[in-house]
Amino acid sequence: MHFSVQKKLEEYKALLIKWQKKINLVGSSTLDDIEKRHFADSAQLYPFIPSQARVLVDLGSGAGFPGMILALLDQTSKEKKEKIEVHLIESDLRKAAFLQEVARVCNIQVTIHRKRIEQIKDLKADIITARALAPLESLLDYSFPFLKEDSVCLFLKGEKSMKEIEEAQKKYCMNIKEFPSSLYENGVILKISEIKNESAKA
Repeated sequence: MHFSVQKKLEEYKALLIKWQKKINLVGSSTLDDIEKRHFADSAQLYPFIPSQARVLVDLGSGAGFPGMILALLDQTSKEKKEKIEVHLIESDLRKAAFLQEVARVCNIQVTIHRKRIEQIKDLKADIITARALAPLESLLDYSFPFLKEDSVCLFLKGEKSMKEIEEAQKKYCMNIKEFPSSLYENGVILKISEIKNESAKA
């Protein structure tokens, strides 16, 4: 791993442990393995981001997963000259303050929106990400205002993914591809494009 990435992740971990004592950022049972449960889990989305993507919106960023990690990886990549503009949406003011501190200490360039997702206007994304936020149908509801014609959604999901897909397909028509998580047996990465709200036509 590139040294600057490793150093930033170490600083990130230290901040997470420090702030976790005051506010609930992540499940306490995951603190013993932050590198896998949060950093690596978020990082596995990075290879799925198209090279032409310029704007990424992370819904309900919480402690910064996956959005802050994806921004870190993109900004430390030597292969990419055009960096992605990353927007983190987090309505909880304390969590948003944590994100601001991570961005400052780790020198990660992100825009943090301290608002509810539905309050964000006039922002279009090439990539929309989310992790442990809501069922798929709700994620698509949240994502819809940010979509462009060629936008792609990347969602980390668990063992209930098939049921969530079936529910979401009652409302949305979409091109959906499933990829196995590189970390968890029941985990999947959903790559979704060509999203159309079928219920809006009714």
